[in-house]
Amino acid sequence: MQKEYIIAEIKRTTQQNSGIPLGKEKFSKVTGIKQSDWWGKHWRSWGDAVSEAGFSPNSMTEAYSKDFLLSSLAKLTKKLGRIPAEVDLRMERKANASFPSHSTFLNLGEHKDRIRLLRKFAIDNGDFLEVLDFLPVEELSTDLSIVETTSKTKDGFVYLMLLKLGKEKRYKIGKSVLVERRQAEISLHLPEEVELIHTIKTDDAYGIEAYWHKRFSNKNTNGEWFLLSQQDITAFKRRQFM
Repeated sequence: MQKEYIIAEIKRTTQQNSGIPLGKEKFSKVTGIKQSDWWGKHWRSWGDAVSEAGFSPNSMTEAYSKDFLLSSLAKLTKKLGRIPAEVDLRMERKANASFPSHSTFLNLGEHKDRIRLLRKFAIDNGDFLEVLDFLPVEELSTDLSIVETTSKTKDGFVYLMLLKLGKEKRYKIGKSVLVERRQAEISLHLPEEVELIHTIKTDDAYGIEAYWHKRFSNKNTNGEWFLLSQQDITAFKRRQFM
């Protein structure tokens, strides 16, 4: 393959990518030009190829740490209420110059890899626990992020569970038909096991869960997680059925 053609493709794809050169794997995927077409024939490294095309090697991408990318992704996920698609990343970058280019998120791997990393990041950073509720359904078979509002069952339990994060205590108010299984699912992907504090049996799980969420709304940290006082816990535990 001719060198001039590869350079032309580097220029074309860079222009389409807001002036940022693609990494070699993304470039290959977009253009069909394999590493074997240029490596050891025209250039020793992809950086050399990018430089000869008139651009600086993609130092901007390398400057972003994994935590910064995950934090940016988590914030946008909370803002949108869903996992951002590539078009969302592009639009956010256009609206906010400090937001990383969509191509930099390729450093986090494929979509499934981003979900896995984002899940761990949210668990490790208490301010982003809400993000777990926005993970795609296909990722949620045994995860905290299972949202049971998709269930058609109204009969069940509204539960109160405790997660200890060092000296801090976070309480989760949710609903389930099988509370013990739900407890195990939540504990599976958290740094510590959650403790079941109390359950309320109900024939209106949606309504009763919403009642407690509204009652403690001023103590909500994110999603179904709350900072509750002992008085709040006592009030919840008074109810056996609602």
